[in-house]
Amino acid sequence: MDWGVLGDCFRHVGSLSGLVAVKQIQRTTAGMAARAGWSALDLRDRCGVDSRWWRSLTVENWVPAGGLAGAPGVRGRWPLWSGATPPLADGFIARPASAPGIAGALNLGAAVALVPARGADSPRDWRGSTGKTQLAVAFAGSLWQSRGVDLLVWVVATSRASVLSGFVEAAVATMGIDPESDAESIAARFVSWLGETSRPWLMVLDDLSDVADMTRLWPEGPAGRVLITTADSTTITGELRAPTLPVGAFDPREALSYLRGRLTADPDQRLGAIDLIEALDCEPLALAQASEVIATSALSCQDYRGHFLRRREQLAEANGVMPSAASVTWTLSVEQADQLLPPGAVRSLLSFAALLDGHGIPGTVFTAPAAFRFYAAGGAGGLADPERVREGLLVLDRVGLLSVDQAATPPTVRMKPVIQAAVRSAMPEEYLDPAARAAADALLEVWPEDEQRAWIAADLRSCADSLQQAAGDLLWTDGCHPLLLRAGRSQDSARLLGPAVTHWRKLAAASQRILAPNHPDTLTIGRRMADAYLAAGMATEAVPWFEWVLADRGGALGPDHPETVKAKRDLGHALIAANQLQEALRVLSAAVSDYERVHAPNHPDTLGVRDELAAAYRASGHFDDAIRLYKRTLADRERVQGSRHPDAMSTRQHLADAYLAAGRYKDAISYYKRVLADREKVLGPDHPDTIDARGDLAAANLAAGRMAAAVQLYEETCTAYARVFGPDHPDTLARRANLANAYYRVGWFSDAATLLSDTLARCERFLPPGDPLTRTVRESLTNITGG
Repeated sequence: MDWGVLGDCFRHVGSLSGLVAVKQIQRTTAGMAARAGWSALDLRDRCGVDSRWWRSLTVENWVPAGGLAGAPGVRGRWPLWSGATPPLADGFIARPASAPGIAGALNLGAAVALVPARGADSPRDWRGSTGKTQLAVAFAGSLWQSRGVDLLVWVVATSRASVLSGFVEAAVATMGIDPESDAESIAARFVSWLGETSRPWLMVLDDLSDVADMTRLWPEGPAGRVLITTADSTTITGELRAPTLPVGAFDPREALSYLRGRLTADPDQRLGAIDLIEALDCEPLALAQASEVIATSALSCQDYRGHFLRRREQLAEANGVMPSAASVTWTLSVEQADQLLPPGAVRSLLSFAALLDGHGIPGTVFTAPAAFRFYAAGGAGGLADPERVREGLLVLDRVGLLSVDQAATPPTVRMKPVIQAAVRSAMPEEYLDPAARAAADALLEVWPEDEQRAWIAADLRSCADSLQQAAGDLLWTDGCHPLLLRAGRSQDSARLLGPAVTHWRKLAAASQRILAPNHPDTLTIGRRMADAYLAAGMATEAVPWFEWVLADRGGALGPDHPETVKAKRDLGHALIAANQLQEALRVLSAAVSDYERVHAPNHPDTLGVRDELAAAYRASGHFDDAIRLYKRTLADRERVQGSRHPDAMSTRQHLADAYLAAGRYKDAISYYKRVLADREKVLGPDHPDTIDARGDLAAANLAAGRMAAAVQLYEETCTAYARVFGPDHPDTLARRANLANAYYRVGWFSDAATLLSDTLARCERFLPPGDPLTRTVRESLTNITGG
């Protein structure tokens, strides 16, 4: 490979529109160099390329030696990289004098936190933006390229929802867990796996905002390392057991080396570099912005220093305090961008970016139809098409106001919280309203309905949350903006149960404060709040919301409206879950009458509510009533829907359960056999419902004293679960415990003890601490062995 020729290619593709081509060349060359054993920096130095053209070649798209098997995001192969990582900034330097030695402090089994050094007056003070995340990126990339880890997990830790999303993504990639399970359970299993695995791993918790977001999720293990970055040193408490490493300004020599490395195109621009460094107090963000402006202009360091000193004096006179360097340099970056872009473009793009989650904004948001309407209304006529918008974002990147990661799909825009806060503070109040509404509309327009790419949905949820915090009541002018409802539904579908409850609770409080009690959005939010409580296992809290929905529907639509009778059924379902069984019987009995009157006795919805009533009878111990109603419903379903319709099979299953609960084992076994045969025929032998049916038949045989049949069925169930879900899946472990109980019941004490001992070891290794199944297995083993 002719490295010099390649470097010439890089240097001569200099237009903004040509950056895409550069990045394609870089990414292709990265793989070639990796196979040759070169690191990313080796490749840059070999080509002699200015760091400005090297932005896209970061650890997140660098292909390690050995090819794609070790590349980030390739599921099922080791090593694995999970989570989107910010790119290394142009001209990144290791900072041996001013930054703590992460490698020396972060040994296996340890955790450390990078925090702002003294001088930052608040979590979002300019002096707190000292390059902590960049140091974490560099450390992670170094560990990855040196094969120091088998698993690298990058998690944006700004909220509980964001943490859970990151943990779920990593769990699916490493453990093959079904992502349809609830996020809390998946995350807890992943944390347990981290504590037991022998594979070396690193987890980066970037921008941890609240220690409460890590409750029951703190990762630790003898093979792991945890690196935290936070803008507020008070976030780190003794509970986290993480020593802090302060990160402050550059050392003067580092600052000079950094500035010289950034200004390579025209050495004359370095004139006055030492004086500029002193004026900027060696602040990393200020130096980055200053060098970007100088590099995109004809200014020298001396010229820029003059502009800086004059602007700082103006701000000091206006505010009565001497501002930090970065709080001045960002305004000069804005001025430079204004010279490079059409009128109004800088204000429009910055306003959009400042309202969303700066850790990762999908680039498609900036080119949504709502965004173009906002640009036009704000006088930014130059942003007339997607290419102009992309060029505008790249200009803002080049002057240090944000960063554009074009290697991501779609391209991702990132913006530092301190810059976002400054833009929002400078934004006129009359401009905030249209900007917030346009941003909300744009997020809604690019939000995919299927959410197959979970990380896209996670980014959009985070952006919606940031916008909600920044905009406040502005998104409630004409009712609840649909974006807020969409974000809540996304949390529901992602099974983020706790965050979903929090989200709907906030919306419910706002709707009750702002909207009329009978406003359609108030009702929609109330229903979602009820469902969220119920899904999270908070049935007692859900019941009053279901009662409120029923009262509202009955008053507004009348007692015979389909929505009213459905609300009555939903209330009955919640009452069963809350164990308020007598009230559930009353409500569901009335619901059955309503459904029969409104929909007809054989309507599928009527049959469904009858099943609900039968379940209430069974839960309250009225087994004969439950059996009678289940038999009636089953006969109707077989006649109307067919004997092998999924609903008919489900009712037959419930009828068998009722027979078993009533002690009528012969009838129970007969119906369980029919359920198993139907499910094998319709769904196949390895479908989870089929496997469950076999386990239910085993339990019925065990209760009836048919031990040989019970043991055989339990063994078949365990084998099937291990084959389909894996030997360490919680459901597999539960079936192993059932099999051990069957062994014990037939007098095979040694087999029972051996199986329980192995199952307990697996439970302790793969289930969260304190899991009920682990306690049950431990108690059973103690009872058998007496130890």
